[in-house]
Formats: sequence, structure tokens, C-alpha cells
Amino acid sequence: MLSVIIMILGIVALVYGANFLVDGASSIAKRFNIPNLVIGLTIVAFGTSAPELVVNTIASIKGYSAITMGNVIGSNLINILIILGITSIIYPLAVSKTTAYVEIPLSILAALTVLIMANDTFLDGFKNVIGRGDGIILLLFFLMFLAYNFYLTLNAKEDDEMAIKNYSMGVAIIAFLGGLILLIVGGKFIVDSAVEIAKGFGVSERVISLTIVALGTSLPELATSVVAAMKKNPDLAMGNCVGSNIFNIFFILGISTLIRPIEIASGENLELIFNLFAGILLFVFVIKSKKLVRWQGIAMVLFYGIYLWDLL
Repeated sequence: MLSVIIMILGIVALVYGANFLVDGASSIAKRFNIPNLVIGLTIVAFGTSAPELVVNTIASIKGYSAITMGNVIGSNLINILIILGITSIIYPLAVSKTTAYVEIPLSILAALTVLIMANDTFLDGFKNVIGRGDGIILLLFFLMFLAYNFYLTLNAKEDDEMAIKNYSMGVAIIAFLGGLILLIVGGKFIVDSAVEIAKGFGVSERVISLTIVALGTSLPELATSVVAAMKKNPDLAMGNCVGSNIFNIFFILGISTLIRPIEIASGENLELIFNLFAGILLFVFVIKSKKLVRWQGIAMVLFYGIYLWDLL
């Protein structure tokens, strides 16, 4: 019970820490006259994935490979099947051409890449490990994705000013540092409690990380997408989840493997295959109509339920 309470506290610390860090960093950047588009692309985008990054960094340092992989893949499955599923049930999501033809296929490429890296024993006969060389390749993909985003932002019209907290420099620095401390403390709480909960309930760390940990670190994406759907801003909801999936694999998993190579257990192929399936399913749903409608959202949530039933 104590471990469950600690995990809840860790999740709360992660969510608030990410918000404080983004608000503080954005306010500092604005005072140095950095454009809104650049702030949105870097600081805000990083902020929604900061929980996954912190949890994975701590798990990698401590050698918990199951948590490192489970958090990323579990978050990606929740982003596509649960968050996009729920938001499209609330309000049908229109999909832009760039998202349908570039970003969703890129998320499928990310899922396929990590699946191949996790099973390269079939190619070279070695143990199934996503090593530091693989991590460098993932980070190179991330740099290309970052360059693509900069290209989009430079050619986009900035219609609305992004809401940025107008803190004084002192308050902004305190918010940034406070957010960073909350992220680190929350991440440590989550990793340590996940291990204890797994031991207490007699389940694997992999199952805990794929479900509870992944849901906790995906709360910023869930909140952003649901609010965007309620405000009838479908581009933000769709782009938030798809972009986060690309970010999670190419950047967060890339950083994690540089810290410590990830050993792949045989059972972990289930979620890797399902992660690829989820991306392909989303692509099939939106490629013709450029829209994700309610019945498709219901189907996606049901598919996640089938996956969860099989996992448990």
C-alpha cells in the first residue's frame, strides 16, 4: 500500500514538475526574444515527454531494462489507442495531410525500427539487445525529425500568440528549478515503487511499466489531447500524440540505450508487434477520409482492451 501511495505521489510530482519546468523555461526563453514557434517546438514538446524521459533515465541508470522499454512502448500504445481513441469519441479528429502522409508513417517507421533492433539476433546471431550503436541510430532519426519540424515551423504562419507565463526572471528560474526537482523526485518514486509493487503482487516489472507507469507518464498527453478535443482543436490532439510517439522512440529510447543497453526478453515482442499494429491501424483509419471518427475511436479502445487482457 505504501508503494502504491509513493507511486501516486510520484505521478503527481511528474505532472506538476513538467508544467513548472515548461512555464519557467518558456518564460526565460521569451525574455531572450526566442520566437514562439521555437519555444513550442523545443521546450513545450520536451515538457510533455519529460516524465517518460526522467523515468527512463533513472530506470536505465539502475539497470531496470523492463521498465525502460515498457514505459516507452506502453506510453505509445496508450497515446494511440487510448488517448486518440477517447478524444475521437469526444469529438471526431480531422487529420492534416502532413500528419497523414508524413508523421503517422514516421511513427510506423519508429515502431518498425525498434522491433527490428530488438530482434537482430535473427540477423547476426547475437543476444537480443538494443545497444549503444542502435541508440545512436535512433538519435540520428530524431535529429532528422527535429529538422523536419523546424522546416514546418519556419514555413508556417503564426496566427496566434502562444500563451506563455510572464514571470519575472527570478520566479521563472525558481519555477524551472522547482519543476526539474519535482521531475527527478517523482521519477525516482515511480521507478522504486514500480519494482516494489511488482514484487508485492507477484507480477513482472514489465507488466507494471506497460500499464501503471506508462499511464502515469502519459497524463500530460492525455490532458492536452482531451482539452484540445473539447475545444475542437483536432490538429493539436492528433499532432500531440503522434509527435510524442516519435519523440519517445527516437529520442527517449535513444538516450536510454546510450546510458545502458536494453536487454530484450522474449515476451516483450508482444508489445513491440502491437505497437507497430497500432500505428498501422491509425494510418488505415485516417488515410482515406483524413478523419478519425467515433466508431474508429471505440475500436481503438477495444483493441487496447484485448491487448491488456492478453498481457495480464
